[in-house]
Amino acid sequence: MLRIAVPNKGSLSAPASAMLHEAGYRQRKESKELVLVDSTNDVEFFYLRPRDIAIYVSSGRLDIGITGRDLLLDSGASAEEILQLGFARSTFRYAARPGTATAVEELGGMTVATSYEGVVAKHLADHGVDAAVVHLDGAVETAIQLGVAQVIADVVETGTSLRNAGLETFGEPLMESEAVVIRRVGADADDHKVRQFLRRLQGVLVARRYVMMDYDIRVEQVEKAVALTPGLESPTVSPLHHEGWVAVRAMVPTADAQRIMDELYELGARAILTTGIHAARL
Repeated sequence: MLRIAVPNKGSLSAPASAMLHEAGYRQRKESKELVLVDSTNDVEFFYLRPRDIAIYVSSGRLDIGITGRDLLLDSGASAEEILQLGFARSTFRYAARPGTATAVEELGGMTVATSYEGVVAKHLADHGVDAAVVHLDGAVETAIQLGVAQVIADVVETGTSLRNAGLETFGEPLMESEAVVIRRVGADADDHKVRQFLRRLQGVLVARRYVMMDYDIRVEQVEKAVALTPGLESPTVSPLHHEGWVAVRAMVPTADAQRIMDELYELGARAILTTGIHAARL
């Protein structure tokens, strides 16, 4: 049975469970459930603190897990990401009062407050900067106001909290983070159950990014039309009962669907329809 760690709370929890549900797996109905067995799919889910997941996976007690890239790197655990999931995206940045610094190289002798001590210490070391790192759990913006540090390093989404605290980001981002699937370094890369699990999640990612588009078009415009809708390999083109017309079906990126429909209409396409994709295997 495949043993999988899933975030039990925070910004990773709900999207992770939603993706697993779309992939055909049972998910817990009560937040107090810590373990759930999906016997149909031969999977056991363990709901854990996101920050602890990399540790459990690296120990070999669990086969794979879903966590954030920032949490994986901060843990220092012997685990690696094997699939990017595209949600819970964030940027990790330095911030301080205006005029304090413009780049990481200027932080020598300063104190940096953060909830991600491992990430920051490594980043400073990689740049040859000798600065102190203070670990705080949450609300690091107040560290500067209270004199605990001159600089903070934290996850930045909108930047509103930083601006409200009179701070501004500077320098290049330490990292870009998102939800990822991880496994222990050195684990069997050809594990059938793991590969099947990854295929299911990849199918969800494809289904979220694409729609199926169908339309009718005159034969003489087919080449121009399929140039707009090439599909993943090649579109399906079928003759219609009405001579001189064909039906075309192809997957197109959801974000481009409306523009493509407009351009197809200008080419003379009619009966242009899009339908959602609920699952996929490519």
